[in-house]
Parts: sequence; structure tokens; C-alpha cells
Amino acid sequence: MVSIDFDKYARGQRLRWWAMRFVVYGLLAAWAVICMFPLFWTVSTSFKTAADVMKGNLVPWFDFTPSWLGWRSLGLSPDTIVNVSTVREEFMRRLWNSMIMSITASGLAVVLGSLAAYGLSRFSYKFGYMRNSDISFFFLSQLIMPPVVLALPFLVLYKELALLDTYVGMIAVYTLMVLPIVIWIMRDQFATVPVELEEAALVDGLSIWGAFLRIIVPLVLPGMVAAFILSLILCWNEYFFAALLTSTNTNTLPVMIASQTGSQGINWWSMAALSTAGILPLVFVGVLLEKHIIAGMTAGAVK
Repeated sequence: MVSIDFDKYARGQRLRWWAMRFVVYGLLAAWAVICMFPLFWTVSTSFKTAADVMKGNLVPWFDFTPSWLGWRSLGLSPDTIVNVSTVREEFMRRLWNSMIMSITASGLAVVLGSLAAYGLSRFSYKFGYMRNSDISFFFLSQLIMPPVVLALPFLVLYKELALLDTYVGMIAVYTLMVLPIVIWIMRDQFATVPVELEEAALVDGLSIWGAFLRIIVPLVLPGMVAAFILSLILCWNEYFFAALLTSTNTNTLPVMIASQTGSQGINWWSMAALSTAGILPLVFVGVLLEKHIIAGMTAGAVK
């Protein structure tokens, strides 16, 4: 008769369980360090002097002594924040431009993209040889084309329409830029909602718009927030069209960051301070809407 040592077997199972968790969490921790290192590098560089930047020192108070040099050049250090600073005024103007255009374009893209995605998920269309799947792929295919291809057409068109260096022109470009992504995200979100819910709402006396606004939108709201955040990030970080179609009135923060290069070299500490200041609003928005982002991602993963 064969006897089994259950205590030894249980100990072996526990050891394997702990070893697996150690490996998994170790890999996740290593990946987190890799992902967060560029952010750490940017923030730490904003507190370095020129010599520390060139030496590549990393750890504050060990490799280098933190300094407000980068923030002082922007008028945002503790000793200059109360003083008049033209650089700080320029930074705030660029920050305001980025906020206005990114938020407006992202909101407009979510509204238009949600309506288009709802139509593609609920109705059957025929446009020549194209069907719903072809139309959806057409929207996605707009992301394949390099933005530089549109440089000359947009310059000529915007010059004729007097839209160069205007909020309306930049909001229109940003909306077109992120609209395909919103359509694809929201199409999957609407596909997870059973059609029977709308049919029941119509039987109860609601119109199509009433069923959409009162029944469907609350169910897909997390997905809409996730699409809005993704659109906001893409618009906030966009540089090519901002540098091409603006000059003085509507220049954005990425253009100001890129302008820190000159004939004397790259002003790394000021560029890092500007980048850090540009990252903070997105971090705040992400923390504020974290619950909706996770809910939207979970809904997409479940589907």
C-alpha cells in the first residue's frame, strides 16, 4: 500500500505558489521601473544644473544636489513665483492654449465619434460596395497616413479660409486626428449593450434619442470617458500640426518645449521643467477619472 505524505505535498504546493507569485510580481516591478524611468529622468533633470545633466547623475542628494535652475528659468521657482516673469506668462499662455484646444477637440470627437459608432453598431449601411465593416475600416485607415502628407494641403486650405493660427482651425485638426480612434473604441462599447434594452425603452414610449440618451449613454459612459482621456492625451502631446499651423496666438506647450533647443545647445533643465509642468495636468485628470477609465477598460476586456 502506497502512503502519501499530504503535509509534504501541501508544503510543496505552497512553495510553488509563493515562487510563482515572486516571479510574477518581480517581473511586474521590473516593468514598472522601466516604464516609470523616463518620467523619473524628466522630473529629476528639472532639478539639475548643467554639470549634473552632462554627467548623467540620477539619484538626488547622492549623485547631485537638487537645484531650482530649470524652474527658475521659467519663473516658477519659490524665489521667483511672486515676481513678474515674461517667460512664466508665455508658459501660462501656451498651457492655456493646450488646455482649450485639447479639451474642446476631445469632447467634440467623443460626441461625434459616439454618434457615428452608435450608427455603425445598430444600423446596416450600404455605400456603393462598402458595408459597415468597410466603413469602420475606412475610419481606421485614416491613422495609417503620415501627417506630413497633409502638410501642404492643410497650409493652402487654412490660408484660403483664414484659419491659420486660430483656435477653430486647430480644434478642427485635432478633432479629425482623434475621431477614428474614438469611433473604434465606442463601436465596441455600443456592441456590448443588448439591443433588447433599446427595444424595451421604445415600447415604453421613449423616442430613439430618448433611449440613446437615457438608456445607452449611461451604460457606455465609462468607455466614453476612456476615449476622452485617450483623445486628450493625443491632442495634448501633438506637435506637428501645432508647429505647422500656428505662429504666435495659439502656440501650444509642446512647441514651447521643442523651442528650448538653440545655437548654444539644448537647455535640458528648462526643457525638463516644461515637460514636468506639461505632464502634471494629465496626471491630475487621470487620477480624477481613474474609476471611469478602469471601468471602460474592463468593459472592453470582457467583450
